[in-house]
Amino acid sequence: MNFIKNNFGWVYDKIIPKAPSEKNKLKLIIKNFGWLFGDRILRLGVGVLTTIWIARYLGPSDFGLLNYAIAFVAIISALSTLGLDQIAVRNIVLAPQNKNETIGTAFFLRISGSIVLILLSIILVTIIRPNDSLSLLLILIVGSGTIFQSFDVIDFWFQSSLNSKYTVYAKNTAFGFVSLLRILFILTNSSIVYFAIAILIENILGGSFLAAVYTYKKEKISEWKARTTIAISLLKDSWPLILSGIAIMIYMRIDQIMLKEMLGDTSVGIYSAAVRLAEVWYFIPIAIVNSVFPILIETKKVSEAQYYRRLSKLYSGLTWMAIIVAIIISLGANYIVNFLYGNDYSGAGAILSLNIWAGIFVFQGIARGLWLISENLQKYSYYYTIGACIVNIGLNFYLIPIMEGKGAAIATLISYFFSVIIFPLFIKETRNSSVQLLKSFLWR
Repeated sequence: MNFIKNNFGWVYDKIIPKAPSEKNKLKLIIKNFGWLFGDRILRLGVGVLTTIWIARYLGPSDFGLLNYAIAFVAIISALSTLGLDQIAVRNIVLAPQNKNETIGTAFFLRISGSIVLILLSIILVTIIRPNDSLSLLLILIVGSGTIFQSFDVIDFWFQSSLNSKYTVYAKNTAFGFVSLLRILFILTNSSIVYFAIAILIENILGGSFLAAVYTYKKEKISEWKARTTIAISLLKDSWPLILSGIAIMIYMRIDQIMLKEMLGDTSVGIYSAAVRLAEVWYFIPIAIVNSVFPILIETKKVSEAQYYRRLSKLYSGLTWMAIIVAIIISLGANYIVNFLYGNDYSGAGAILSLNIWAGIFVFQGIARGLWLISENLQKYSYYYTIGACIVNIGLNFYLIPIMEGKGAAIATLISYFFSVIIFPLFIKETRNSSVQLLKSFLWR
């Protein structure tokens, strides 16, 4: 309890002493985090169970092929999202009167990026796997969902006003329906293609329900306006995030692509089973950072010293959350994998015990990303993310033939460490952030 109080207790404090309106704002933050946390807990329970059932039903080979398609789209989808999320939220917080123009422009950019994604996917798959029509079909189905994910720009407004519960309503309704659909596909012995279609349907429903909730809140999509000047401004601020987002997705998912090309679908399936369990915890820093981001922006306006104190506590809290999770999961990795997935996935235990430690640097990287955006230093993330991507690919080439999935897990862990801690040390403007993250390992 002292750990939570020391590192996250500032969320309960007032930004400006004796200002009742700030108390209400902080209540909104806590409530907003509660909704985001509850959303992820639901997905953690239902999502993991359905994923495990799907993995058991498809077997390592088909499960690996499905995850290959998901990983392929994830790498390219960073192009369609354009790194706009927190940039747009920041702009709405700072200039709420331009909300419709900001959201409308972001929507237009996201739609355009999605179309480019689909075309790029066709070209790349045709080059990489010219005779693999099933992989192309799966990638096209999953990739088409990014068009409907463009409606996620509505969440920018909900985040800026600390009303994420409406996003939770929309997304969880879609998630619940599609979870039942996935179970139906299993019970009716459906092919792997149907599970790709389920991903597409979830994105269609999620976008539709978000639009419905937005309308329910008396807002009008018809009032969105795409402005060239705003598009240029958003892209000017977000281009480093676009490039770093692509690089992040490469070094988060390239291991699955390389495992398929070097070892086959079964290796991808076993590795993916471990990665799903390791990454399921990543909702924690995302929920926390999304909830405190608007208030930290306002804290910075009031007191720079207070802003950095709270940022330091955020770093420490997330670092030790990740360490505690890593210790628990790594000790029980083999038992967890055998219990959940069965003997066909027994090799995933050793991979999980390694991959779970990468979460420490993921937690730290998400927290530091908040600082980069608030300081408008996001352009630097591109450089060290590209460096980490190169490290990961190089290590994968060397370690996968020797250690198979375990080699890919080690490559991921090392590349995350370089991205979050080592490479930022070489850039003057971000050097201190690495120092602060290293200090966060000290128990306080």
